[in-house]
Amino acid sequence: MADVTLGSQNSDLVRRGYAAFDAGDMDTLTQTIDASCTWHSPGKSSLAGDYKGHEAIFGHFGRLGSETHGTFKSNLLHVTESDDGSVVAVHRDTAERNGKRLDMLTCIVFDIKGGKVMDGREYIYDLHAWEAFWA
Repeated sequence: MADVTLGSQNSDLVRRGYAAFDAGDMDTLTQTIDASCTWHSPGKSSLAGDYKGHEAIFGHFGRLGSETHGTFKSNLLHVTESDDGSVVAVHRDTAERNGKRLDMLTCIVFDIKGGKVMDGREYIYDLHAWEAFWA
């Protein structure tokens, strides 16, 4: 059985992280994401790859905003917790770029230890459309 307190803390951490991401609140992101965190973005687009540490991860996040002229948003829809401290968050990404519009479901599996995100793994609902948007 999951520890409800731990699960609630992990869900709250993810919710704070989403709010900070959309607000560009780097202080909160720095507090919620561990300095040794790894981040995985799927596919073959210029944004795909594995990122390690604050500089690389925040640089990746920054590109989402800069390449869409600030229109990229992740609207959090659902948060689910597991017994091991992992959290799955489902959200809708929207953005505009080069005359193209992005509107799709995505989820991220977060590995959380000691009140910090240690690993984030993105899963894109329609990876082909995602890559076409960033092309």
